Amino acid sequence: MASAAGAAPAADDDRRDTSDAAGMVILGACAAWSLITAAAHDGRPEGVLLAVLAVAAGYAAGRVSGALLPVAAPSAGALAGLGLTVGLPHLSPGPEIVTPLGHAGAAAALLTLSAGAACCAAWATESPALRLALRVLAAGIAVTAAALGAVAGFAACVAVLVGSLAAGRMRHRGPGIAGLALSAALVSGLTWAVAGNKVPAGLADSLEGRLTRQRVGLWQDALHMARGDAVLGVGPGRFGELSGTATRTLLSDGKPHSAPLQQAAEQGIVGVALLAAVFCWVLYALWRTRRPTPVALTAGAALTSVAAIACLGNALSFTTVSVGAGLLAGLATARPLSYESARHGTDVRAHGDRQAL
Repeated sequence: MASAAGAAPAADDDRRDTSDAAGMVILGACAAWSLITAAAHDGRPEGVLLAVLAVAAGYAAGRVSGALLPVAAPSAGALAGLGLTVGLPHLSPGPEIVTPLGHAGAAAALLTLSAGAACCAAWATESPALRLALRVLAAGIAVTAAALGAVAGFAACVAVLVGSLAAGRMRHRGPGIAGLALSAALVSGLTWAVAGNKVPAGLADSLEGRLTRQRVGLWQDALHMARGDAVLGVGPGRFGELSGTATRTLLSDGKPHSAPLQQAAEQGIVGVALLAAVFCWVLYALWRTRRPTPVALTAGAALTSVAAIACLGNALSFTTVSVGAGLLAGLATARPLSYESARHGTDVRAHGDRQAL
């Protein structure tokens, strides 16, 4: 029995080390590939490098703060995300007709991450009153999204809140993680289908009305560039100067407003594979974390919602969103020191029993 008790923590440590090593390799590959494609086509990799650095920094901060303050850290993150969205006018969708395309997606993503952090904190606390207060905070974030006009943010926050409540009834996280991966794949596939005119005419007209003709035109330009050079793409940061739709747009940020299509256009099929690998790594880390299943699935639901928003918008081009996504992933995979203390006590008792025997 003592041997079995010692083997389980060792296996947990091995899985954690494997997940961390995989994350470092994948993020390093993303940075390296952006430099390779930039050198091949005289691109500008600074945006990709900044995003990789933001995710890595957020993940590291989440791991540290989540280990020290498993309840206070995600609670503070939720309040900070809400404050940034409300306080920064460039992230708030607002009624202004001059707001560039993409800021609404960033606000929706940041509010979704805030709701996910609040729900994770609710599952981490043992106080019923505090758990209720944190869930009320998550609901308030959803109401804030509706008040700001972020329809996608409101829908995503509600989905996270409902998914978090449902996660409390799940005994195994594997099916939930698989469902999240499938959901992200379906949304990504839909963007490719719309860009390639592979959806029925009626559905295409309905989607174009919701997505706007400008966004669909950007997607089609991105797909055309991807077909022109499927391996290397046109180079990071060069979509805006090569896209006819972007050059004809008065307020254009030079982005196709779809993360997978942007990767395909600027960094080829390898860039798309690396983007998918980052998302799969996060889900794998959540699957292997020693945190309770509701915490892991809640964070997974929030990050999957952000991935869906990024497939339909320009959310990942905002550093605050990249840092927030890494921070939530780190918080959900951190091992609170209380867990380590309990495990150390168990190991000491098991060792003492073995000596007595």
